[in-house]
Parts: sequence; C-alpha cells; structure tokens
Amino acid sequence: MFPDRPNRRGFLIAGTTTAATALATGASGLLLPAHAQGLAPTRSMRGGSNNYLPGAPIVGRIGGGGFWMAGTVRRAGDGAPLGGVRIQIWAHTTEGHERDPHSHGATLTDADGAFRLEMPQIVPAFGQPHGHLAYDDANFETVFLRPVMPSAKDTSLSAHFVLRPV
Repeated sequence: MFPDRPNRRGFLIAGTTTAATALATGASGLLLPAHAQGLAPTRSMRGGSNNYLPGAPIVGRIGGGGFWMAGTVRRAGDGAPLGGVRIQIWAHTTEGHERDPHSHGATLTDADGAFRLEMPQIVPAFGQPHGHLAYDDANFETVFLRPVMPSAKDTSLSAHFVLRPV
C-alpha cells in the first residue's frame, strides 16, 4: 500500500507495481524520453569576445587545416540539441593572429547539435594556447567562449554551448 503522497522509499519498494509503472511512464503508459531538466545556460567567458569580427562567413575550413575545433549546442532547460545554429570560431594560429579576418570562420551545427571545423594549429597567445567561439544570432542570448588547451601540442579542442532563448 502506498501513502497518499508518493515518496522515494515508496517508489523504490513498489518496484514494478502499477503505481510505480505509472510514475515512470507517465499517464499515457509510454516511456518518457530522458531530458536534462533545468540545464543551465552557458555563461560568456572573460576574454571570449576579444578580436571578435561580426559576420564571419560560413566556411568548410579555415586556412590549411590540421587542427579540429568541435562541440555541441543545446537549448537551456530541456537540453534539446539545436541544429542549424551558426557558431563562429577564431584563434591565434600558425597562419595568423586572432584579429586577422582570415583567422575567422563560422560553421553550422548538424541535426544533433554538433559542430566541427578544421583550422590551422592553434599556438599560444599571451602564454596560453586557446580558441574563441561565439554564438551571436537573434534567437538565443549571445555567448562567447575562450577555452584554453591543456597543451600547445594538442590537435583538437572542444567547447559546448547551452543557449538560453531570448
């Protein structure tokens, strides 16, 4: 027998009884998809917007390549992947400085919210090897990221966005 208000102990004891099944599957009886309820939005990082150039073109690769910048984009709250989202990427590389227009490019996320863009090897600037990424469209709040690489010898870097709708 269950108390009037279900609690964790009652739910665990119930196992596969009808009441526990109803709690786990919802009123429809169908299994509910897992969601990251309450997923907090990503906050802009200090220095992330340094040398930002609005409107960098969508490109297949920045420069000669050899280094991979990758990541994901999800919606704050439910964690749903966001496809077709424009992410701008720039860095100090073997082929140019952060402020050089040819060191900037943008890419779009796929249906799973993932992005990947090849670019020249990132090299240290101000003592740290780091990249810059930005989401700057009208549908969600702007976010600038500046992830630092553990080593200047790394050939990839990832960054993940959780965007809050405006």
